[in-house]
Amino acid sequence: MTDRPVALVTGASRGIGRAIALRLAATHDVLLAARDAAALRRVAEEITAAGGRAEALVLDVTDGAAVAQALQGRAVEVLVNNAGVGVMKPLLELAPAEWQRMMDVNVNALFHVTRALLPGMVARGRGHVVIIGSIAGRSAFVGGAGYATTKHAVMGFAENLMLEVRDAGVKVSVVSPGSVETAFSGRSAPKGSAQLRPDDVAAAVMSVVNTAPEVLVHRVEVRVLSPKRER
Repeated sequence: MTDRPVALVTGASRGIGRAIALRLAATHDVLLAARDAAALRRVAEEITAAGGRAEALVLDVTDGAAVAQALQGRAVEVLVNNAGVGVMKPLLELAPAEWQRMMDVNVNALFHVTRALLPGMVARGRGHVVIIGSIAGRSAFVGGAGYATTKHAVMGFAENLMLEVRDAGVKVSVVSPGSVETAFSGRSAPKGSAQLRPDDVAAAVMSVVNTAPEVLVHRVEVRVLSPKRER
């Protein structure tokens, strides 16, 4: 790494995480965290080819001990908690393992990674924790009993954390997109509807990260202008 600030992106191997990492690489050295070593390597190569610097960190963010060990001593200025999974099923069709997986990735991993890096941010008197939420974090829908529950938890976590660390100079922001054009949930958008692109979400993250030092944008909701309009 260089003397540029360091940003860590979880779930960086594809989709929104990849798009965020590519954008951050213009101004930060980027730590790319995910489980897929080959996919991480490809993203790192993209960043290197564009003149940036990246390090692939093969990591299961649901493993608290592994996260603590991997991130020990890392001076990270911007943490983007992006890793997430979604199984969209009514509760009576949702298997216990599916419920637990969403809780582990969407909620518990958020705790593990943030808890590992937050002490350094507080000690330095600066830092930014950005969490990729969802509009499901303030709404309900059929099939969302598991996923929406985790995203409501994310919103509660973020707001409480913001109040805890703002006086220490650490920012906490949530970027909540609507439907995004990725393979995230395994579901296709309704025919004829428009979705956000991963880079739309990445642009919103960068707008939050690039605020003035004394300015905090805590919540951002990103949607397509019209779901019925061709993009």
